[in-house]
Amino acid sequence: MHTHTATGGTVPSPSTIVLVLVAAAAGHLLLVRRARRRNPALPPGRPRSGLFLGGLALLAVALLPPLGPAAHTDFRAHMAQHLLIGMYAPLALVLSAPVTLLLRALPPARARLVVAVMRSRCARVLAHPLVALALSTGSLVPLYFTPLFDASLEHPASHWLLHAHFLLSGCLFAYVVAGPDPAPHRPGVRARLVYLGVAVAVHALVAQALYGGFLVGVHAPVEHLRQGAEIMYYGGDLAELLLAAALVTTWRPGRPSPGDPAGRRGFAPVPPSSVRGGRRSGRAAFGRAPHHPAPSVPDVPLPQAMPQWTGAAQHAGGPGRVRREFPVNKPPECLPEGRRPRPERLLSRSFGPSGPPDPPPPGCHRSPR
Repeated sequence: MHTHTATGGTVPSPSTIVLVLVAAAAGHLLLVRRARRRNPALPPGRPRSGLFLGGLALLAVALLPPLGPAAHTDFRAHMAQHLLIGMYAPLALVLSAPVTLLLRALPPARARLVVAVMRSRCARVLAHPLVALALSTGSLVPLYFTPLFDASLEHPASHWLLHAHFLLSGCLFAYVVAGPDPAPHRPGVRARLVYLGVAVAVHALVAQALYGGFLVGVHAPVEHLRQGAEIMYYGGDLAELLLAAALVTTWRPGRPSPGDPAGRRGFAPVPPSSVRGGRRSGRAAFGRAPHHPAPSVPDVPLPQAMPQWTGAAQHAGGPGRVRREFPVNKPPECLPEGRRPRPERLLSRSFGPSGPPDPPPPGCHRSPR
């Protein structure tokens, strides 16, 4: 299952890599199936599953032949592998929302454990944008301007640890900037755009320093070094543009309400009227400002010509008052045809269903329209 190298170390064979990636894909599909069984009304979306499988496909291209073995000897292949593992594959994996899928598939007790871990102090520190930026982009400086890169090529285990660092730090930075999964302490959009701009600047400076050979600690031919710097410069800019587009796509601003500071932040309080059966309505569940209906018309007493409606109101325990939907100075039996009230609609709202109205009295004549 492992391949021995000339330096005496061992690296995973292509069959092992394929087996691990297939197991990850099978686990994802199993979670999708379990989430659909637990909540058939809200199944996981197919585009997210496609993003996860696409991220695994990018990892397969980066780790399997011909690109995987060539990255140990060619700096250009290494840079292409670095972009696939550290930027493109993490973006696809993070946009598939794996944490949300895990919370939907797990039982409530285990889902609470996952939420507790995400809200822990360690996760809060790791999810800080400054820490994610230092781990993903700041590590390029000691890697390419110190002997660390050549040392990782001499020890295959260190090279695979470098791959794991690229993948995990790339996933962390993409999650902090544009992850659709819930985050307990995620900064605002402006702050995330600032951190993304700093990452773009650092990538550009490192690529230009590699192209010019300024204090570079990588032992490689000059042509390979310059071509690898060009791959890093243009490929990194494209990946960061995709990350910025993902930030705009996954951003869901709250609807502000006038005079409500909480509504401007997108976390408006939920009124009791928007809670039905212990569940919040769709607008309140996403932190949007609640809709306040217009004040209703004041109630008026029931006319004396409707004893059956008064009895229905008293039987239902109400105060014997209904909404003013017709003039009270005339009995409803003498109203024109176009203005005749509908008792079943009027009473079903407050007192429950009722039978049809009584026929008009013999001495009552309708007024012409």
